[in-house]
Amino acid sequence: MLFRRFLPGLPPVLAGDRLYLRAPEISDFEVWATLRAISRDHLQPWEPAWAADSLTREGYRRRLAWFDRLRRQEQGEAYFIFTRQHHALIGGITLSNIRRGASQCGELGYWTGAPHAGQRYMTEALALMMAHCFGTMRLHRLEAACLAENAPSQRLLRRAGFRPEGTLREYLKIEGVWRDHQLHARLATDGPVPGLATTR
Repeated sequence: MLFRRFLPGLPPVLAGDRLYLRAPEISDFEVWATLRAISRDHLQPWEPAWAADSLTREGYRRRLAWFDRLRRQEQGEAYFIFTRQHHALIGGITLSNIRRGASQCGELGYWTGAPHAGQRYMTEALALMMAHCFGTMRLHRLEAACLAENAPSQRLLRRAGFRPEGTLREYLKIEGVWRDHQLHARLATDGPVPGLATTR
């Protein structure tokens, strides 16, 4: 399931049956920008407003710099999700806001490109990420928040064993409006990660 890279200091590659997760690279820009562009209408209802240069090479470089800063400061890790068969980029998943000490908690965010939605790719990706967070990283708690009307995301989190914990009032500004989000959480002690038996 987990394969270390040869170069020191790089995050691991997480591999499952259909997918593998690896850190974004500068060479991914074209395929990433294309997937995000064709998925704009699919993604924007659920995400903070895109910057005017979000799909430019410079905007992508800033994104990678933020990912690298998260990792170096041990505050998070970011991965792109690829199919094993064709090495096609299908989305991304990010662990951020890691709190160590007495908390041992982190926050998950994820997105799937429109052409790949509804195929349960994110179910496997989330299982791989949870196994990494609870195993290698030794986190105790993972949180994820989504809009109440985002039914696919809520179903995904339920399949992954997350439990709803209440409403985060005006949590994020979406399309220019502060929106309430539903908080979901899963603990390391909640039992085996669903879907983990199907990964390798």
